[in-house]
Amino acid sequence: MMSLDALAGMLRVQPGAPRPAALSGQRPDWAARLAVGRPAQSLPDLLGAVFSLCSHAHRLCARAAVDAAQGRDAPLPDTLRAETLREHLRRILLDWPALLPAGPSAEAPRALAACPALRDGACTDNIADWMQHHLLGVAPTQWLAAFERAPQQAFADWRDAGQTWLASGLRDSAALADAPLAAAPPLHVHASDTGLRSLAAAMKQDPAFTRRPRIDGACAETGCWTRLADSALARSASDRFAARLAELVRLALPRGEGRLRNGRIALAPGEGLAWAEMARGLLVHHVLLDGHGDDARIAACHVLAPTEWNFDADGAVAAALEKLDPAAPDCARRVALLMAAYDPCVRYEVAGVREAAHA
Repeated sequence: MMSLDALAGMLRVQPGAPRPAALSGQRPDWAARLAVGRPAQSLPDLLGAVFSLCSHAHRLCARAAVDAAQGRDAPLPDTLRAETLREHLRRILLDWPALLPAGPSAEAPRALAACPALRDGACTDNIADWMQHHLLGVAPTQWLAAFERAPQQAFADWRDAGQTWLASGLRDSAALADAPLAAAPPLHVHASDTGLRSLAAAMKQDPAFTRRPRIDGACAETGCWTRLADSALARSASDRFAARLAELVRLALPRGEGRLRNGRIALAPGEGLAWAEMARGLLVHHVLLDGHGDDARIAACHVLAPTEWNFDADGAVAAALEKLDPAAPDCARRVALLMAAYDPCVRYEVAGVREAAHA
């Protein structure tokens, strides 16, 4: 019987090792293996179950890709905003407290328990008030206005003066998290139909493409800091933490529904592609169908998720890991901050440092 890590995939992190050993491991291509031959209408539920951490985005993309392949323009469920907001909250409230040591230990659990968007019923009506009292210490509109004028400076000013557990923890991690990273080019292939059609052709022609994707022969990176609506560059782990917090605020405020983009393309009869900007970055689904209507079945299915871009063995995270000193006393902490900033959707293990950090 296969272990859970073998089923889900696991990354192996080895700071200081030359690439590709610095970051290795891949997820099995379950979409290609499991989808073929199944009814087309079953694909959203299948991929939602396989990719459970971001199931809402996979369901939306699968439905849109099948609709495009069948020439339908049916409306899609309006779940992207609320579910992405909740995913950002889970990462900030469940993962970040372990990385950010400052502040009373009870404050983060108290914020989690009080969060209206993560309670039963998942109400988001009072999320802005909750954010002011439990995360930001100021009104979200005020925080965002300052951030949009000067993102890096405003985030640093808030972090350095803030009194909440989150500001305090980010402040105590700043010396490590502010270190410059050599970022890969932002993944903006969804800026044009031409780019998406080229991507679909590569996914269809090369069975290994979704495991090691490239744009113009090079790696790229994707996240909440590479949205089409943004122009600022992320230069450090802190910049990526700031981008997640800023997107959470944007999604919580009025007009947040326009923050995240998604789309679909009918490439040919029986062939469709769909994409969505979700919590971890850009998600793309490509499908080929046999048959028509309710009798259509999946002939091929390709899923290209953010983890495959960001945690490529030659990508930006691997380059940053390669430069770390495994003997340094702060190496494990640096690894944990780096991995949290890019946020893989699988577990990872760290080799060759004094204290291993796990996702």
